[in-house]
Amino acid sequence: MSSQPVAVSDRLDAAVLKVAGVVVLGAIMSILDVTVVSVALPTFQSDFDASYAQVAWTMTGYTLALATVIPLTGWAADRFGTKRLYMAALVLFTLGSGLCATADSIGQLITYRVLQGLGGGMLMPLGMTIMTRAAGPERIGRLMAVLGIPMLLGPIGGPILGGWLIDIASWHWIFLINLPIGVVSLVYAQKALPKDAPEPSESFDFVGMLMLSPGLALFLYGVSTLPETGTFVDTKVWLPMLVGGLLVVGFVLYSFTPKHPLLDLRLLRSRNLTVASVTLAVFTVAFMGAGLLFPSYFLQVRGESTLDAGLLMAPQGIGAMVTMPIAGMLADKIPVGRTVPFAIALMAAGFFAFTQVGTDTSYLLLCGALFVMGLGMGGTMMPIMTSALKTLTNHEVARGTTLLNILQQVAGAVGAAIMSVILTNELNGSPAIPGMVDPRTGAPVTEAGLAIAVERDPALAQQLPVEPGLLQRGLEFVADSFATTFLVAFVLILVTFVPAFLLPRKRQESHLLDDEAGGDGERPAAPVLIH
Repeated sequence: MSSQPVAVSDRLDAAVLKVAGVVVLGAIMSILDVTVVSVALPTFQSDFDASYAQVAWTMTGYTLALATVIPLTGWAADRFGTKRLYMAALVLFTLGSGLCATADSIGQLITYRVLQGLGGGMLMPLGMTIMTRAAGPERIGRLMAVLGIPMLLGPIGGPILGGWLIDIASWHWIFLINLPIGVVSLVYAQKALPKDAPEPSESFDFVGMLMLSPGLALFLYGVSTLPETGTFVDTKVWLPMLVGGLLVVGFVLYSFTPKHPLLDLRLLRSRNLTVASVTLAVFTVAFMGAGLLFPSYFLQVRGESTLDAGLLMAPQGIGAMVTMPIAGMLADKIPVGRTVPFAIALMAAGFFAFTQVGTDTSYLLLCGALFVMGLGMGGTMMPIMTSALKTLTNHEVARGTTLLNILQQVAGAVGAAIMSVILTNELNGSPAIPGMVDPRTGAPVTEAGLAIAVERDPALAQQLPVEPGLLQRGLEFVADSFATTFLVAFVLILVTFVPAFLLPRKRQESHLLDDEAGGDGERPAAPVLIH
């Protein structure tokens, strides 16, 4: 490849957009599937006669599979080529979706969700690698904005689509809908993605795999069990977290020994990548953790249907759609350290409104807060990723995107667990109703628990002999519990300011074209698409 500078148009040409279209379709399936399933959990409880803790594993199992397979993606992309691996991931995800629709027990559904997650886990890091190489160094920000589309459609479209499909058909269709999208994505990928030319020069790090993948899976298993047990001292929580944590620490110490580790932590020697990673992790814990609870507030406190709860979440996605393209363009021209703190301030302003929620808080206020929050989200996540990727050479992109995706998955799972535990513990503080027990578990029924049940099924209020005012007290307790949980998320958003102020405030020089053929095992940069 010529060492002369290559003039690349700032504009995203048709060839790049074709590649982006493939990646966006795959990412939409992967991300949408998380939020679609979240609104189906009550339906799973009813149809499979299972507890909430059991059906929650339809989401937890998917997350564990993602965390297990993501570390392998960087090596596999180098070994087999991004196009082949991306198409294989699409096949695995689509096959898992079809099997989920055939499940006739909660155990089967969890198993098939794990299979689905093995495919879904590779789609995002591979998609980021493919698009970063296609765009070239001067257009990474704009391409990250394109990749942000499915991240917006997930929170907007998932609850709406899931609620609608369950209302008009059955839960099976939240998985069946992936089949035609998967087939279209496969055909599109075959035609649009450039032909692979893999040059496998690295041996596979089996030792690293035996430590990192099981370590992540065990740690997240322990974290994900927290909402069920409500305490760290339960063996099901601390034991897998301890063993998993020790394996991950062992991997970190070991990873600097081999020439080509499974996860290249040497990349963190770059100050910009490290700062971007820390900012992204703290932001993800707060946003992803609390984000799952917004629909729950509308369902449990306000008594909305799954479809209406999804529609009420739409302003957040609309806000992000406004700022994300602008933030993508700015990230290519202005240092992210000058823009991201303002976006985080918008996020904090939106979150603050939810720390004050009650049983009759104005929907106009809440939808306005979600819109402002969306404006902030659109200006935060993708510019941070752009800043991180600009520090990498072409050969490092696959490893860097793998690192960022693992970070997001772990932070998202930790955030969801933290917020769920806080909310559960708050709700458990509700007074018990004398003489009333849950027939399934034998546990006393609390005022908050009864209020939530009646919000879901108003007919219960006529069937149960309860004193006047009890349901209102319970509902107010539930609302206060949500407000406390959102307050924790608000504080975490404020903490994000600390690493955000360390993001680069001077224009970053991209290193995407820095690779040179040599004896170090590195290969020349992939050709940049020229317009």
